[in-house]
This record gives sequence, C-alpha cells and structure tokens, in this order.
Amino acid sequence: MDLIVIGGGAAGLMAAGTAAQRGLKVTLIERNDKLARKVAITGKGRCNVTNSCPLLNDLISNVPVNGRFLYGAFSRFTTDDTIDFFEGMGVPLKIERGNRVFPVSDKALDIVDALNRFITVNGVKRKQGRVTELIIEEGAVKGCITDDGRKFYAENVLIATGGKSYPATGSTGDGYELAKQAGHTITDLKPSLVPLECHEGWCTEAMGLSLRNVEIRVEDTKNYKEVYKDFGEMLFTHFGVSGPMILSASSHMRNMERSRYVIHIDFKPALTYEQLDKRLQRDLLECSNKNLYNTLSLMLPRKMIPVIVKLSGLNGNIKSNQVTKEMRSILVDTLKDIRLTVTDFRPIDEAIITSGGVSVSEIDPKTMKSKITEGLYFAGEVIDVDAYTGGFNLQIAFSTGRLAGNSVS
Repeated sequence: MDLIVIGGGAAGLMAAGTAAQRGLKVTLIERNDKLARKVAITGKGRCNVTNSCPLLNDLISNVPVNGRFLYGAFSRFTTDDTIDFFEGMGVPLKIERGNRVFPVSDKALDIVDALNRFITVNGVKRKQGRVTELIIEEGAVKGCITDDGRKFYAENVLIATGGKSYPATGSTGDGYELAKQAGHTITDLKPSLVPLECHEGWCTEAMGLSLRNVEIRVEDTKNYKEVYKDFGEMLFTHFGVSGPMILSASSHMRNMERSRYVIHIDFKPALTYEQLDKRLQRDLLECSNKNLYNTLSLMLPRKMIPVIVKLSGLNGNIKSNQVTKEMRSILVDTLKDIRLTVTDFRPIDEAIITSGGVSVSEIDPKTMKSKITEGLYFAGEVIDVDAYTGGFNLQIAFSTGRLAGNSVS
C-alpha cells in the first residue's frame, strides 16, 4: 500500500482521491459508517463550499492563524480550482453575498456525494475503524493500528482527522494524539467560530430572536480598539448570542478574558441618529394615545420591546404623547448602541472549527509533509490554521488535501 489516509472528511477525501488519481494504492480509514459527516451539516445543511475570493492575498488575509503557511497550498489549488472540481463532478455552484459559494441545489449532501464519487472512481479502498496508534520504525511511519487491534501497513500515512469541534461527527481530537506519537507539537486548542456567552441576563428574555440587517462592533476594552465590525444576522440565546456575525466575531477575540470584549449592536444601522429620531417622532405622533410599548411595536420585534424599554430606563406604560425630546434621545441612543459584555466562548464541542493543532513549523508548506517523521503528512483542520467564516475553512481542507495527495511519493 502506498498511502493510508486517516479521516474521511473534506481534507482526507480530497487527499485520498488525488493520490489514487495519480495511480497510487490508497486506503482510507474512517471511524464513522458515513463519510464527510461534518461537511453534510455545514452552512445549515447548504455547505458553503468555498469563497470566490479574487486575489490570493485576500484569501490569506481571511486566515488569521498562520495564513502565510498556506501560500503554497492555496497557490496550487485555488478557489477557482475548487469550483471547477465540484462542477466537474456534476455539482453546479452559485455565488452569494460575500463571495460565498454554495451548491445551486442548496444541499450539502451533493458535495458529500461528489467527494464519495471522487474516491470511488479512482479506486480508493475504504475501511471503517478508529486509528489509535501509528506504526513508526527508525524515524519513518510504516502504517497504523485501529482500536480493535487491526494493523494496516503503507509507505506513507496522512492524518486528516479534523479538530475537536462537533465530536458527534467524529472529530474528537484523535489526530492530535497520533501527531504527538510522531514527535509533533500541538499548540493550544481553542474554540473558533463559536457562540458567545454574555453577562447581560436580558439575553434570556430575547432567546430565539433572530435579528437581520443589524450592525455589530466588537471592542477590546484593554486597549479600546475595534477588533471586528460587520453587518448581517445574529441570534439571541439563553447563554448570550450566536449567528453568522457572532461566529465570525469570535475568531477575532484572541486571549479571551471575562469582560474583555464588548459587543456594540446598532439596531438601525441604515438610519443616522437624526433620521431615527424623526422616524420615532412620526411613530409617536401616529400612536399618540397608545402607550410606549405599543408604539415601539412599529419599529421593533416583540421580544426586544421590553428589553429596549428596560435598557433606556423609561416607563413603557406612559402615553406616546407624553414622550419628551429627552426621552426620544435616550431611546435613539439605546437603539444605536446596545451593549453586551462577553464572558466566554461556548465549549469547543459547540464550535464550528478548532483553533490550534499540529504546529506549522514542523510541516513542510510545499508538500504538507512532516519535518520530523518520514512518510507522514497532514491536511485540514488538524493543522494549526483556522479562518473566518465564509467558506475559507473548507478551502483550507481542499487545498491542503490536494497538495498532500499530489506530494505523496
């Protein structure tokens, strides 16, 4: 056997199919009965397969952790190559807001099926099992052993087991232990693209409320710098906040400490303070004999009304015609800057990806080959690289998997 690929996710499937396509004898070992289980649930089941990023430097800039390490992988298998690959496998794609690329069908399973076809047509042998040990002799990898004692031998082994996020899909950190056996360093593992816990108890009152077209700014209170700003969707939960913008924001929060980061929410970013005040005046005049709670229903979702009234310190039962200019000013200020204090990330098993992993200083960026153990390769999330949301993390998996598959001798 020329190559054993451990892990049947996006990176492992791309690597296995690529190596087999070159004529190598390849065996893929996956612990689950189904391949690419994490791919099947990404993008809420739609699969944001890549990002149609026009420039290589733009692509790398969306990888805040060790982005330059991926220069070679991204150069050899670009986002355009990913698009061409899946369309060539019979999956038409479309580009949406933010250059996010999805299947036209909006079905992640179409991407999974394409990857399955790729390894099948190229003759990859598939085995089910959980690899717990590498076979290493005289500084070179010779195969691996599964938890039921089976031994598999090959001239090369590629670890593509993913991270520790979404353990239900099989990503339980096995690859880190295997890498340690081969002498590799594992950097600190942290959740990334993860919901955030907040101090403010009123999040529970708004639980389940999804906001669209709002703006958030994330401030680092240690230096009062803005670390992230975005416009889009977010969601209130019993513990704090989640949703696309929040997941992206989390990857900008380095060295998390309780109360270090504050999220500023602009509920009406399309309106200036003056425009929002005029809108409020109009609503108050139209509902002059109704109380403030009822009037605010013209502007706000039902669950947010008591929250906004509480945060503004006003009496929601007063008549709209009793609301003064000063009260309006307070309401406008509240709507333009609702603040949430972040206390922590949610647990790593709720994260989309894992930040940290096999140290990139111990991997050859031109081949994805180990600098420590002969015949050992890495691809995907198991490596210490992670990107923002928007298709970039799957592109990392495809590019590193392709490079590794083409590099195995």
